[in-house]
Amino acid sequence: MEHMNPEKFKSRMHSLAYGQAMAAAARDYQKEMQSESRASVQEHGRNVDVDDLLDDPELERLHAERLATMQREAEKRAQLQRKGHGEYQEVEEGDFLEIVTQAQRVVVHFYHRDFERCKLLDKHLQVLARKYFDTRFIKLSAPDAPFFTVKLNVKVLPCLIMFSGGVAADRVAGFDDFGAKDSFSTDSVERRLLKSGVVFPQKQQENDSDDDTLTPLEHLRQKVYSSRHGRGSDDEDSDFE
Repeated sequence: MEHMNPEKFKSRMHSLAYGQAMAAAARDYQKEMQSESRASVQEHGRNVDVDDLLDDPELERLHAERLATMQREAEKRAQLQRKGHGEYQEVEEGDFLEIVTQAQRVVVHFYHRDFERCKLLDKHLQVLARKYFDTRFIKLSAPDAPFFTVKLNVKVLPCLIMFSGGVAADRVAGFDDFGAKDSFSTDSVERRLLKSGVVFPQKQQENDSDDDTLTPLEHLRQKVYSSRHGRGSDDEDSDFE
């Protein structure tokens, strides 16, 4: 068997190791270049998208529609605010009929100034009046409004009467619907009003679940793409008469 010179063998092994190292380095370099290339393409794509969006007529149309919607909503809110929406107000008997016939939905609290339970209910209605802006919340002193007190058959105080389209649609007398106790919560009053249909659940924001992580630009891209591709019975709540 022929023996290889030790120096020659060492030189060959060194060359082989060097060749393998160079091959591995070449593979790593190729992967790095491919990664940079993909990143460059993605970044370039984003830049192109931005440039396209800046002059996109579809985006301009969506923007104009959004501005028009916001303007209509602001005008409607201002008009309702002038009429007393967003506040819990006491009204006189002479203004009562006009209010319940002009507003689409009204919550009326017939109360007595000396009844503590009426004051308790006032606190909750003040909160709900601010929350449900589209519904009018008012209070009317029963002793000072004998005509409507009799006409609406109000005999137990506090008494809530819910009007819809000018018609008395529902009522709550006393605290029975709130658990028949004085320590009821605003939520219990809110649930009862929701049940009557005189207030409605707060509107959910458009795409409020999945789109929270999107940037404003991504929201615009998504809209443009979608448009293009079609995608107790006692105390105060007894007969106050």
